[in-house]
Amino acid sequence: MEGVEWEHHRVDFRLSPGDIQAVRFGVSPGHELAHAIRVLLRPEQYPLAWGWLKEFRGRVPREAFGVLAQVIGADGYMPDFLTTTARWDLTPDDELAAIRSAPLAGMRVDLAKMVVRSSGRRQEALRGMQDDPARARTVIADAWAEVWESAMAPVWPQLERILRADVAVRSRSVATEGLAAMASGIHPWVSWGDGSVRVRLRRHSEDVDCRGSGLVLVPSVMSSWGCMVITEPPAQPTLYYPARGVTAGWARDADDLVHALEALVGPVRAGILLAAHVPRTTTRVAEEAGIAASTASHHLRVLRDAGLVVSTRDGARMMHLRSPLGEALVGAAL
Repeated sequence: MEGVEWEHHRVDFRLSPGDIQAVRFGVSPGHELAHAIRVLLRPEQYPLAWGWLKEFRGRVPREAFGVLAQVIGADGYMPDFLTTTARWDLTPDDELAAIRSAPLAGMRVDLAKMVVRSSGRRQEALRGMQDDPARARTVIADAWAEVWESAMAPVWPQLERILRADVAVRSRSVATEGLAAMASGIHPWVSWGDGSVRVRLRRHSEDVDCRGSGLVLVPSVMSSWGCMVITEPPAQPTLYYPARGVTAGWARDADDLVHALEALVGPVRAGILLAAHVPRTTTRVAEEAGIAASTASHHLRVLRDAGLVVSTRDGARMMHLRSPLGEALVGAAL
């Protein structure tokens, strides 16, 4: 994974101009965790993460952080095996499972790249991982799990809401304004030209034909300063970019978000809307809210009439999920 910074190099992700299906969005818990490590290593480069840093810096287990810091580094290239292909429904558990089963041959290649980009004790540690990738995989996965549980799991609900709100807004932009307009609005370093999503790159230029594989666009909160790309097979061509509307207060307590939405839609509907990032039945909504099914049905109807929830039938069940407008509302409340 390469960082993006300067104008004299660029990666062109080649697409068919009208091929909206070739572009999809995803979320990446692994990308967020990797950049949390970089925030801890160089906080001055991530001012929008200072609220998170102040709250969680003292909770990060030192040994686990040390392992990930060696593998990830403070800047530049990041091993591809740390992040699986981003998907809309990707969970932290999915990401951790992918690391635990990462192909050893690919790990050796990634670690070799980190060896030549490092020196001193860090280089020695990476050489040891390269010599025994099976053991390294276990150590890295265990460290990932420890750091996630201590520093990322408590804020993942807030973080995920921002990511999904960004995806909802940009998906609507594709539908209403077209792929070229959406791509050009992602970031100042990203543009559209000659059927390609173009990304300014620091040290590398490449043409990537995505007409057979497609391109995954992934918003990020922790790496809010710029963009990164993945171009090398077998990984899916991927562009990570800063999510919309990220402020230094994004990591505030979830109760603050609940209160903000309560003032707008009422306490019960606020709770239902916040939990609607995954499809749920009316019965499940009622159980989680501690209300009768008939009352839950009424609240869902109000949210649906306001365009904040979409209800679809799945066999005999009715499933309820936040709409793009609902995603944008929850994201704006952050």
